[in-house]
Amino acid sequence: MTNDHIPTGCPDSSPPCHPRTVKEMDPDQQPREKAEKFGCGVLSIPELWALILRVGTPGMPITELCRALMRDNDNSLHKLERRTRAELRGIKGIGITKSIQVEAVIELIKRYCTEEIPANEPIRSSNDIFERMRHTIGNLDHEEVWILLLNRRNQIIKNYKLTSGSSTASIFDLKKALKFAIIENAEGIIMVHNHPSGGTVPSPQDDKITRDLKNGCDFLGLRMLDHVIVTNCAFFSYNDNGKL
Repeated sequence: MTNDHIPTGCPDSSPPCHPRTVKEMDPDQQPREKAEKFGCGVLSIPELWALILRVGTPGMPITELCRALMRDNDNSLHKLERRTRAELRGIKGIGITKSIQVEAVIELIKRYCTEEIPANEPIRSSNDIFERMRHTIGNLDHEEVWILLLNRRNQIIKNYKLTSGSSTASIFDLKKALKFAIIENAEGIIMVHNHPSGGTVPSPQDDKITRDLKNGCDFLGLRMLDHVIVTNCAFFSYNDNGKL
């Protein structure tokens, strides 16, 4: 008789062992107790998710579920952010409530990152544009085109998302961009869009929509300050590169 049926790591006796639940862990290994005793800074990312998502599924404690969540995304929060709601719910143990909780946390992270910049701080450089928009669109899995409308002091009056497209392209609506500028009585305008591929080199289509917006702004007496292509870690400025 062999012991092939006995799981690895189990004692040679019955009943067979099973994964421990969170309650069966040593208190210092339970995320909530660790956070209470040592602070949240000592927790791993899966343990932080376990604090938020709280409840696992039958046979899968929340800590194990959260390790699987991060493992399925190469332990990258940036990759997790790119998951669609349907993709999140395709992960074992992630249903309607947990998928929305994950989205809410990612949104809080993005808002925290942009909160450091005062709303009335004027735009002084292309890097200012990048820092304002990178957390909003830099890591999206699809293209979005935004315009920033400015007053004469180069303070932002309003941000508008013009279009949302596919992973490779989006449609630019010149009339809508100029209409919003007129409605807000803007003095200046900046166009920003993202490249989901992570590259910042402008395409011929990017050049065309830049020329179209610049011509429209010149006709209406608006200042077009820049067109910035954004990714999560880099950007390209038409103004800085003498292409405006």
